[in-house]
Amino acid sequence: MASAAGRGGRLLVAAGLGLLAAQGYRVCRSRALAWGATPAERVTGLAGDRGGRAPDLVATRAISVRADADQVWAWLVQLGRSRGGFYSYDWLENLVGLGIHSADRLEPRWSVLEVGDVVDLAEGVVLTVVAVREPTDLVLRAAVPADGPEPPYEFVWSFHVRPGRDTSRLVVRERYWYYSRGARTIVETVQWVSLVMTRGMLRGIRARAERADRAGSEKHGQRPRP
Repeated sequence: MASAAGRGGRLLVAAGLGLLAAQGYRVCRSRALAWGATPAERVTGLAGDRGGRAPDLVATRAISVRADADQVWAWLVQLGRSRGGFYSYDWLENLVGLGIHSADRLEPRWSVLEVGDVVDLAEGVVLTVVAVREPTDLVLRAAVPADGPEPPYEFVWSFHVRPGRDTSRLVVRERYWYYSRGARTIVETVQWVSLVMTRGMLRGIRARAERADRAGSEKHGQRPRP
């Protein structure tokens, strides 16, 4: 009897720990999907949202930048493996052979993106520009190969610059629609990598835009932003 009671107690403890772990994961996941974003930014409609079937997963992340929207946009529009990179952790991306080198200066040849242009993430992995409104909104959608198998999920990645009084807000939203049984597992796993890389990208754009903004202010004899 004592042995059975002991086993029962251990099972209850294990179940309790399992419930705590599950709850902890849900909390961490919720925070990861909304890193830096305000509650209002999480629910605000943005270019790239659409009617019809709701996404199966949405991540909205954001950062404040002490620079004008035009300055933030100038760096944002350079995104791409064969363009200005992703301003994140190049060394980490290059561990898997992506060959990315993030730019530290603005290049006129990368200053424009138009609907129909492509932004490459890796060899053979490209996104198509489906909407652009300078200097506030850029929407990219995963290109679907015409002669290949249907991808396990649809992906839309959008960037939004919102000017404020002294700062700009840079908001990034990811949307996923699942089309296969394994899509949820893939996307849920990828989201933890996305958190790390998106956070690095947002900070990388902020550092570059703020540095350029300070340089411009000093050049014109203006007082830098606080």
